[in-house]
Amino acid sequence: MIIVNGQIQNHITVADRSLHYGDGFFTTLGFTQGKLHAWPLHLNRLQNNCQRLGIDFEQWQALENDLKQMLIQVTAKQSKGVLKIIITRGQGGRGYSPSGAQNPTYIISSHDFPTHYTQWQNDGIDLTISAVKLGKQPLLAGIKHLNRLEQVLVKQELEKTSFDDAIVCSSDNEIIESSAGNIFWLQDEQWFTPYLNECGVEGVMRNQVCGILQKYAQPVKQIKQKLSADFCAQEMFICNSLMEIVPVRSLQLSNVKQPLQFSSIQVKILQTQVKEVLLNE
Repeated sequence: MIIVNGQIQNHITVADRSLHYGDGFFTTLGFTQGKLHAWPLHLNRLQNNCQRLGIDFEQWQALENDLKQMLIQVTAKQSKGVLKIIITRGQGGRGYSPSGAQNPTYIISSHDFPTHYTQWQNDGIDLTISAVKLGKQPLLAGIKHLNRLEQVLVKQELEKTSFDDAIVCSSDNEIIESSAGNIFWLQDEQWFTPYLNECGVEGVMRNQVCGILQKYAQPVKQIKQKLSADFCAQEMFICNSLMEIVPVRSLQLSNVKQPLQFSSIQVKILQTQVKEVLLNE
């Protein structure tokens, strides 16, 4: 099911700037038993991204009403699934200039829940390092914008391997994220996650995790960490709003024969804490 600007349909105008320039952004959230996960946080993300990109979107109430109406309809067929919201600048403007684009477009679509995420949560995953690097652009850092060609290239490369996911670094070889989510690691009883002030996606689950660890007196340090042969950690996980917390079993570093192996004692505790938060939202 797809809703475009309040209408059930599966098309937008070819003049939409999202098609020509990737001029927009999106968020993806899960639902269970008719309940949206962390909707206020996703709404805040959408509004923040509108402000940062200068998209004058005012149809917040209509979007929320349509989102809830879609939830009612899809819940009648499935108890668990995914809703994706895209906001574009709409059509208008000459060339790259957004001047004249005054009617933003919103798109809501429903999708099946990725079934392999449950197995990932239970069994953990094996990571490699992607050869694809992320370019640095502070003005876009953190935004889940519609220009995702870097991630497409990462996935294209990953599908030629036997690994579940890959760590993606910046052009300066600093750890940024995985292809599918944000990344955390535990070293000497301290949790770390990368700074995302130059590139990468600031995930909703990432921010929730930081808040939960703070609540349990385990504040997270955001750092710039280069990935090299001497990188070490006791535990590691990746996260996003759908997979929640996924333990990392191993990490294959470049030019190192044996992969790093991780335990998941603290990660399993965090999984339980996150599920409790989601249940009580």
